[in-house]
Amino acid sequence: MYYMKYQFIAIEGPIGVGKSTLASQLATQLKASFLTDTDASNPYLKAFYRDPSAAAFHTQMHFLASRLDVLRNPAVRNPNQPIVADFLLEKDRLFAELTLDHTEWWMYSRFFEQQIRDVPRPDLVVYLQAPLERLIERIERRGVNHEQRIDSNYLQQLSALYERYFHAYNDTPLLIVNAAEINFADEPAEVTRLVERLNELEGGRHYFNPQALS
Repeated sequence: MYYMKYQFIAIEGPIGVGKSTLASQLATQLKASFLTDTDASNPYLKAFYRDPSAAAFHTQMHFLASRLDVLRNPAVRNPNQPIVADFLLEKDRLFAELTLDHTEWWMYSRFFEQQIRDVPRPDLVVYLQAPLERLIERIERRGVNHEQRIDSNYLQQLSALYERYFHAYNDTPLLIVNAAEINFADEPAEVTRLVERLNELEGGRHYFNPQALS
C-alpha cells in the first residue's frame, strides 16, 4: 500500500482515453475507494447516440443528478480512506455545452449552479490526453454497442472542449498525462510510476509522459 498525500483524486479525459481503467488501477494500488461514473445506469444514453438532439437534455440531466448522488454519499462526504474517481463533476458541463440547445443550456446551467455548492471536490485531478485516432481505436476495441455510434466529429469537439477547459484549470493541482502510447491495464509498472509522480506534486500544472514497453 502506498501513502498518498492527496485524499480525493479525479481522473478525467474524453471518451475512450482510459480514465476508468486508470482510476481502478490507482484505487487498487492505493487501497482507496473507487467512484465510477454513471454511464451504465443512464437509460437515455442509447437513445442519445441514436438521435442526440432528441435525447440530449434527458441524458444530461440524468447524468448530473446521478453524479451528484454519487458525490453526496456519506462515504464520500466523510471518507475513512482515500478516494479515486473516474470523473470530475465539472465534465458534466462540457458534455452539456456540446449537446444542449440554448434553452436547454439555460435550464441545465441554473440547476447545475444551484446543486453543486455543497458537493465534495477532489484535491488533485489527472487529465488523460490522446489523439482522436487513438480514442476511436480504443472505443472500437472495447466494443460497447451504443458507443460504436459515436460520431468522430462529436468526439473531436469533445476533446477540444476538454483541452480548453484544462488549459484554464487552476482549482487543484493538475497532472496532464500523455495516454497516446500507453494502456495502464497492460503496464502496471507505469501505474506505480504515476503514483510516485502524484506524491511529488506540490501544486500547479505538471506533466507525465509514460511510454509503452516494446
